[in-house]
Amino acid sequence: MPKSRPARAVAVTATPALADRLRTGLGVMALALIFLLAALQARAEEKVIVAHGISTFGELKYPAGFPHLDYVNPDAPKGGEMSVWAFGAFDSMNPYTTKGRSGALSTVMYESLLTGTADEIGAAYGLLAESLEYPEDRSWVIFNLRPEARFSDGTPLTAEDVVFSYELFLEKGLPEFRYVLAQQVESAEILGPHRVKFTFRADFPKRDLPQRVGGLPVFSKAHYEANNRDLEDSSLEPFLGSGPYVLAEMEIGQTLIYQRDPDYWGADLPINRGRNNFDRLRVEYYADYNAAFEGFKAGSYTFRNEASSKIWATSYDFPAIEKGWAVKTELPSGDMATGQSFVFNLRRPQFKDPRVREAIGLMFNFEWSNETLFYGIYDRIHSFWENSDLAAEGLPSEAELALLTPLAGKLPAGVLDGEAVMAPASGKRQLDRGNLRRASALLDEAGWRVGDDGIRRNAAGETLKVEFLNDSQTFDRVINPYVENLRRLGVDAVHSRVDNAQATNRERTYDFDMVTAQFPMDFIPDAGLRQFFGSETAQTSTRNLMGLESPAVDALINHVLEARTREELSVAVKALDRVLRAERFWVPQWYKDTHTVAYYDMYEHPDPIPPFALGNLDFWWYNAEKAEKLKAAGAF
Repeated sequence: MPKSRPARAVAVTATPALADRLRTGLGVMALALIFLLAALQARAEEKVIVAHGISTFGELKYPAGFPHLDYVNPDAPKGGEMSVWAFGAFDSMNPYTTKGRSGALSTVMYESLLTGTADEIGAAYGLLAESLEYPEDRSWVIFNLRPEARFSDGTPLTAEDVVFSYELFLEKGLPEFRYVLAQQVESAEILGPHRVKFTFRADFPKRDLPQRVGGLPVFSKAHYEANNRDLEDSSLEPFLGSGPYVLAEMEIGQTLIYQRDPDYWGADLPINRGRNNFDRLRVEYYADYNAAFEGFKAGSYTFRNEASSKIWATSYDFPAIEKGWAVKTELPSGDMATGQSFVFNLRRPQFKDPRVREAIGLMFNFEWSNETLFYGIYDRIHSFWENSDLAAEGLPSEAELALLTPLAGKLPAGVLDGEAVMAPASGKRQLDRGNLRRASALLDEAGWRVGDDGIRRNAAGETLKVEFLNDSQTFDRVINPYVENLRRLGVDAVHSRVDNAQATNRERTYDFDMVTAQFPMDFIPDAGLRQFFGSETAQTSTRNLMGLESPAVDALINHVLEARTREELSVAVKALDRVLRAERFWVPQWYKDTHTVAYYDMYEHPDPIPPFALGNLDFWWYNAEKAEKLKAAGAF
């Protein structure tokens, strides 16, 4: 890669003689020419990086011209089908709107300019783009598209489609997403049929912005306009994309089948070699978890990522396992925890007081649940970055205090001089009496007193009510003991079972007290933090379910986005994690650092699998000989 000298400022001084000349039109033209030449010289001396990919920190693992990713089998055969299950139902194939419930894997038909890998953190390589250009300060980026890129109908994918898709998301994307996108990007320009430039706003941290815009899905402008499509509408007709799979069959609400496109334009790219190996991806929908497990036992689908500890521990003794037709195994995972938790709706008046939230959190007994319900396979979540080195620990470091101290008046109690908030520990009995006493004292202090009927009320006579909204049968056994514990505390706790559609609608309209949700964080957090925790979108975001509005959190998010080194990032994330945990808007649940999977023994995978992806639909492959033997034996 050619190197140029660093950019330098070019000074222009108006001398007395030059000032005299400015009084004439010729002088004005001369000065304009001087400034133009100065700008061109500065531009010429600006160091522009031209590369096949980009990394947030450090160097890319894979050099230009790499033959394939290290973790794939480059000679993996193509063919066969992998089938999985999904919960509930679907009524849309548009995953980019709040209307309806989109079908599983409905993003598999779309591609972006850049794509990540499963063995690196913060790296992105060209997919639709064969190269990118950007200055050292990342104030803009130019993507050079692959001329051979095609949509699945064979039409060319051009710079016009890229800019169209960006503008579409800016105008009609999810509210919290378009709000952040508008803060990041100043303009998008078509420089040629296969050349696009994004210029970023001067006042927004630019560390991740090339990857951010490079990750936007690209749709066909011609197809969208010819069919009068609307990104904000729910529709069973997918947009036209360029991805390796297309929708082949659909049974509304029950089954989805995606077919590998035999004419997929990018099949031979090094980034794709050894990937997209299955001819078909099939998704079978089930109304509840137990029914789905019975379907797997019967061979109705062939791959299961087991999330029920009870089923994993007690129910894998059916004939397909005993006869060796199906495999049950654990594979290592380097991913951080998903942040699964019970989440408070802070818009509710009874949850405004953090003492109330802390008291309610004390009554969830993880230790008893893990031993009694989960067969001891889980660990407790304490941090939003659990299972990573970004989790806050102990007292804040000096570097953390340098960020936190200026925010002292906006921080929850204990952040500056206390240890990072940990999820409470409980005893082996369902009701931990020590935690019950602590919770009772907190509620008394907060003005929620126990009445003659055993229910707590405030000074206005309102009961302390908590409704758990739940659409999963398997969570009944978790929530019901929690409700019992809360009622012993005097909380008017109820467990409301609703169907999948009701749960979705109530969450999107913030009509809930507590729900189970996830906060999946990144090893290099980006502007997505504002969608999860930012005040600006607290009343519109589909991710900030709790409605958190905290000036301190907003300020710390900015520090995370502005971090220029891994060390700075680590300090900023730990400080943010410390404050988020002290806000107590969640009751953290559990995680495990392995993939517990079962599948019919006709699939193979790289060994070892990469640290940051299971990849069963990506880089696993089908063994036709094994499949024929299973079919002959009557496995399915």
